[in-house]
Amino acid sequence: MLDLWSLKVLMEVGRLGSFSAAAEELSMTQPAVSRQIATLERHTGVRLFERLPRGVRPTDAGRAALEQADEVLRGMRLFETRMRAFATAEAGRVRVSAFPSAATSYLPDRFRSFAARHPDVELSLTVRSGEHDPCAAVLDGAADITLLTSWDLTGSPGTSGVVLTPLHEDELLVALAAGHPLAKGGRVRLRDLAGDPWIDGTHPDCLGPIAQLEAALGRAPRISHVCDDWNGRQGLVAAGVGVMLY
Repeated sequence: MLDLWSLKVLMEVGRLGSFSAAAEELSMTQPAVSRQIATLERHTGVRLFERLPRGVRPTDAGRAALEQADEVLRGMRLFETRMRAFATAEAGRVRVSAFPSAATSYLPDRFRSFAARHPDVELSLTVRSGEHDPCAAVLDGAADITLLTSWDLTGSPGTSGVVLTPLHEDELLVALAAGHPLAKGGRVRLRDLAGDPWIDGTHPDCLGPIAQLEAALGRAPRISHVCDDWNGRQGLVAAGVGVMLY
């Protein structure tokens, strides 16, 4: 069976026209080079070089073999270069799955910065709907990276096989109508809003795990409206019909 080293020896003998010169170039002995070429000739069934008083020259079959060997070795170098590029994030495709608000506010600047540093890496974004398990895309091989919130981990089927890396910590805010008694203050304790009606939305742009909110409020939240539209939720808050987290 042919191997890449034999082809390398073939190329050096053809380039230098001498077994001894090729041996010196490759840090081999001259007999070792002669054996490599003899093995190639036995394997191919043709004479590759004509032996001369001083050196060698390729036969017609040898010239054809040199052309093919050059093509194979160049292909191998290209293969190694491309694989190194993948290993060092210099090429390839990275598939990202994210929830809607991350795709709107968090990812655009990060994508631009990444593209500037890795121009040959293609980024592909899929915005998932709230009902899907955020880790499923990675576990199923449909995405390389998925963005999720800590809320996603509550009640998740499991993250075995997924590496979790903290990226960003958001401050949780509460939206109140301008006329709300607590609107003029600074920080608001959620417990002080236990009696207010709440406006919910589609996960993850929602109240989060109800159990956590219950603990903060001291009681189950009274959800009066469910609205998937961000502007719609703001309008409801401004109208004074409820409060919401964002």
